[in-house]
Amino acid sequence: MRLVLDTNVIVAAFRSRNGASNLLLRFVDRGMVTPLCSTALFVEYEAVLSREKTRKATGHTLEDVAGVMSALAAVAEGVDISFRTRPMLADAADEMVLEAALNGGAEAIVSHNVKDFRPALKLGVSIATPGEIVRRLNR
Repeated sequence: MRLVLDTNVIVAAFRSRNGASNLLLRFVDRGMVTPLCSTALFVEYEAVLSREKTRKATGHTLEDVAGVMSALAAVAEGVDISFRTRPMLADAADEMVLEAALNGGAEAIVSHNVKDFRPALKLGVSIATPGEIVRRLNR
């Protein structure tokens, strides 16, 4: 399953080993999910995970973050961006998630903030929570 993971999913995976977001990353490790990622989105993942506030909440060190980012880089499919839409989402940072999904042919955008991506439904982009994707994969 080809998915674009919103940054909040990556952070949630770090915050809880028992949640659906963490399970999604384990599915990536097993080859059940192919994360699609543009350079800008990858840099955002790393920047947010490296923030002191995030690291305090997750208990991870900068070395832990670097290790996970290296592992993610090894399995993620890079997406070149050619802008296909005009801004349509309330949060400008979400636009890069949408563009990665459109340009990479993602089956879905995975986010804890599904409502933020609702305008993208008009473009035929599927939006799902981590829990919804986990249920689909466990069928």
